[in-house]
Amino acid sequence: MSALKEKTADIVDHIEDIAETYYRLTIVNATQKATSLASSVVIMLIVAALSMFVLVFLAIALAIWLGDVLGSRSGGFLLSAGIFLVVLGIVLLIRKPIINGIRDLIVKKIYE
Repeated sequence: MSALKEKTADIVDHIEDIAETYYRLTIVNATQKATSLASSVVIMLIVAALSMFVLVFLAIALAIWLGDVLGSRSGGFLLSAGIFLVVLGIVLLIRKPIINGIRDLIVKKIYE
């Protein structure tokens, strides 16, 4: 009877060890996914910020060039603003597929 109690105690100890190992593995996997997602978000923010700088400088250059072509600096800025207004309208019209694509990218990154 004593041997049976000893074996049962060993089995209980092994089950506790397995549960503890599984818990730690789950924590490590969650941490790995969170850090992967966080690093992707940081990279995306950096790329977005740099893209905005490029876009601003290109917009200024376009406005100045159009101003030289039209002979009116203010006309160039107004025309370039109109171009960006049209682009904004197009983006607003197709925002659903863009949002769905971004959401799918985030979910894919989480389950990677």
